[in-house]
Amino acid sequence: MNKDFLDALTELEREKNISKEDIITSIEDAVELAYKKNYGNYPNVRVLVDREDGEVLVLMSKEVVSEVEDDMMEVSLEEARSYDERYEVGDVIEYQVDPKDFGRIAAQTAKQVVVQRIREAERRNSYDEFVNKQGEIVTAKIERINNGTMFLSVGNSEGILPLSEQVKTESFNVGDRIKVYVIDVKKATKGPQIFLSRSHPGLVRRLFELEVPEISDGTVEIKGIAREAGSRTKIAVYSHDENVDPVGACVGNRGTRVQSIVDELFGEKIDIIVWDEDPAVLISNVLKPAEVEGVYINYVSEKEKMATAVVPEQQLSLAIGREGQNVRLAARVSGWKIDIKSKSQLEDSGFDFDEYEDQDGQAVDVLNDEDVSAGASLDPEAAEVENDVDAEA
Repeated sequence: MNKDFLDALTELEREKNISKEDIITSIEDAVELAYKKNYGNYPNVRVLVDREDGEVLVLMSKEVVSEVEDDMMEVSLEEARSYDERYEVGDVIEYQVDPKDFGRIAAQTAKQVVVQRIREAERRNSYDEFVNKQGEIVTAKIERINNGTMFLSVGNSEGILPLSEQVKTESFNVGDRIKVYVIDVKKATKGPQIFLSRSHPGLVRRLFELEVPEISDGTVEIKGIAREAGSRTKIAVYSHDENVDPVGACVGNRGTRVQSIVDELFGEKIDIIVWDEDPAVLISNVLKPAEVEGVYINYVSEKEKMATAVVPEQQLSLAIGREGQNVRLAARVSGWKIDIKSKSQLEDSGFDFDEYEDQDGQAVDVLNDEDVSAGASLDPEAAEVENDVDAEA
């Protein structure tokens, strides 16, 4: 090795974030092993790389003794004093040895070490990069499909899109570039394993953050999201600025913002709902497009919050949704267990209104039909836009 080699290590340190000192230390260890493999496994040999000129030095240490029994481990006092008269028995003398052809072996070993460390650094850097992208959207290219599992190139790394994280209604081919959500990153011997998803609700959340400036700057907040991938998503939004309509911001002019997200999701329906801190109003909102006549709130516990929503008889199926989808998504996006009833069903079931009285004397949250009408008309423009979204999505 020489000065040019050290300069190259300095450049590697700058470009690939590999410690120059760590590489040199690794070279010393590897060259020492190579020496012992080729010239004898002596414990008293060490290798040193000169930090100034890059020269590789093989140093052998021997103990100064009065009578030599092992000339590879010991040196006589007489010979030691030929180097320096101050040596005494028991001292250790270290001097350089220069085995034949060792320069070639050292150079080959150093090259192998450097290549290995570069690969390790690239894997480490790639892992660090994608760990920070966990929970984010990346664009990846489909390289191959094996038994339904898709393998994608994500930068210089490979991503895995399992069948369980794909959407049944979507169809892709090798060579397609798609947006995917990073759900997990794990270390592996050949580099990071990046697990991706197209069905995760986080994908829809991030798409809205990318598409809607009011969400990315914090003016509008996504309070809740529930998704049945390929079919429907409900997303509840809240505005921290009374002058900004959260639904209108998400829909965009003539629906352009939400439509671009719908297109990315291959036509998945998206219901955009106004979040309300009043649970009765919130539940009325999340059950749209069904009309809600009344909501009865029962706080069983912090973890179990139950509500009964009253809807017109003819809208029961709409409120419940196909195979229960609408009420299922409404419950997930709001965090409430929701029971859907018509007025007649509520009366026939012997509905216990006393159950909806808090034991501490606090009033029950009840939203009657007049409250629903008032809540729905708080922002007529937002309500109109929301209906348009349902129709378009």
